[in-house]
Amino acid sequence: MAFVTLQNVEKDYGSLRILHGVDLEIADGEFVVLVGPSGCGKSTLLRMIAGLEEVTGGEIHIGERLVNDVAPKDRDIAMVFQSYALYPHMDVSSNMGFSLMLKKAEKTTIDS
Repeated sequence: MAFVTLQNVEKDYGSLRILHGVDLEIADGEFVVLVGPSGCGKSTLLRMIAGLEEVTGGEIHIGERLVNDVAPKDRDIAMVFQSYALYPHMDVSSNMGFSLMLKKAEKTTIDS
């Protein structure tokens, strides 16, 4: 695992700015929940961290690495949405640990 840092992150769709200078620090191993009304940018922010949305401005770091232009598959990160799980037959913990299991991580790491 690694820490995630967002510095002055912005997202524009054409002339419309939807994320305005987001700063966020997520510690290594920290569990984070984003809560807000529909349309406030939660999913867009997560998609930017995962590399599924282009960053208009600012920087996203995973560990010491600037990942703004790193392909999603090379970021070594996953996300789970509460309203629908990646694997609906699994609970949240199992969904979150699934990618670690595929990487053959130690069970103690997955369970932490």
